[in-house]
Amino acid sequence: MMQQWPPTDARPPDYVLELYITGATPNSMRAVRNLKDICEQYLAGRYELTIIDIYQQPELAQTARIVAAPTLIKVSPEPQRWLVGDLSDRPRALRLLGLDPGFGPELDPES
Repeated sequence: MMQQWPPTDARPPDYVLELYITGATPNSMRAVRNLKDICEQYLAGRYELTIIDIYQQPELAQTARIVAAPTLIKVSPEPQRWLVGDLSDRPRALRLLGLDPGFGPELDPES
């Protein structure tokens, strides 16, 4: 299962994302749903998301050095970043993507 989301068009995307999942497990499905929500809200029309099931394509997971799933890799823009988990921590996922989660670092309790 390797899906392109949204379908590719002629214009190159601003964000290239890869989400590695393990089949249709609840955690994997939650990660897909959370990431698609984030992308549609913050990156609509500006991203390419590839979902890779590591059970069906273990060689891709090995090449990408995936050790846990779900794992999101922000391929571009640079720097490349990794986030393991179901992406339910939206502020953390937005920081990984380089997006403003709606508050400055001075108000962020995790910084």
